[in-house]
Amino acid sequence: MSKVCQITGRKRMIGNNVAHSKLKKFWSESEQRFITLKVTTKGMRIIEKNGLDATLKAAQEKGYVNLV
Repeated sequence: MSKVCQITGRKRMIGNNVAHSKLKKFWSESEQRFITLKVTTKGMRIIEKNGLDATLKAAQEKGYVNLV
């Protein structure tokens, strides 16, 4: 599996500016289920700020995530 954030599109970097990606479960109120995403800490902050549904919609438009 590649280490690419499904929210921001950030890839694994070399050097001091390392993007750590983790598998994280988020609860979706609209779908009433957990959604597992590979996100960086910046991606988690974006989800906290904008909400899960709005963030997933924006990520799907950019082509970072494909949820069925």
